[in-house]
Amino acid sequence: MLIKRRRGWEIPEREATPEAMFWSRRKFAATLAAGPMLLASRFASAEDDPTAALYPAKRNLRYTLDRPITDARYVEGYNNFYEFGSHKEIARAAQALKVRPWQVKFDGLVEAERVIDADDLIRAMPLEERLYRLRCVEAWSMAVPWTGFPMKALVEFAKPLGSAKYVRMETFTDARVAPGQKQFWYPWPYVEGLTMAEATNELAFIVTGAYGRPLAKQNGAPLRLSTPWKYGFKHIKSIVRFTFTEERPVGFWEKLQASEYGFWANVNPDVPHPRWSQKTERVVGTDERRPTLIYNGYGEFVADLYKGLENERLFA
Repeated sequence: MLIKRRRGWEIPEREATPEAMFWSRRKFAATLAAGPMLLASRFASAEDDPTAALYPAKRNLRYTLDRPITDARYVEGYNNFYEFGSHKEIARAAQALKVRPWQVKFDGLVEAERVIDADDLIRAMPLEERLYRLRCVEAWSMAVPWTGFPMKALVEFAKPLGSAKYVRMETFTDARVAPGQKQFWYPWPYVEGLTMAEATNELAFIVTGAYGRPLAKQNGAPLRLSTPWKYGFKHIKSIVRFTFTEERPVGFWEKLQASEYGFWANVNPDVPHPRWSQKTERVVGTDERRPTLIYNGYGEFVADLYKGLENERLFA
């Protein structure tokens, strides 16, 4: 007899929000006319997207949640995107970002450098939907139905050399539409990095959509990263470049304040931020606080990546 053992963070299927109910709620919300958050949600689909017919993608049932999906109005209306402001309500400002056409460059330690249109890249990849938790270093959390493809597929597409140890990711630079990039004290452009082992881990995901449609600009269209075991500042948005390198990349926030934001940034309730505790998290859109889970609950997938690195600052 085959006995399935449930992971510690899983809930029974019967306790998850039924998919039909989820989509009916989405349809109802889309018909409402009031409220700035809902206006922000409509902004997300205002621009024609050549890949729209690819959505919704089939859900990968390997990845389940221990909580309900966060309503789209919060995911699309409560955002960190410092290119457009240091507050959370940047959805309107982010609409200035022109995401078509969008070129993506692969360079560094690769067989051959290449530039590809984001739409062609998205069409070439195996899209699927995954339910992932998102944990911000600011101690709030969401649960999102992302659509995209495994980052491992992107690495295979790039064909890095065996000498590559890291992948460095870079977002767009255009201060004409992104006023935050006029603030010279920030180390623009936004940069983040992963080890090759992290980038090819099955959880690492390149996001192209959410809630069954192409990704909203304020969420990082057309390409963003999701590494759900890491704090959200690692989840770089609106990526234009992937560089394979032997040198460890220095991320945007690490460059700005290395004592608070390190390279690894793995979630750990027992390692506080210098200015607040990480033991609990505020679930956005609810009055709930939840205990924070080590690796955001994904330790069974990723803990082995960090064996032998005990002297590294893994959780900041």
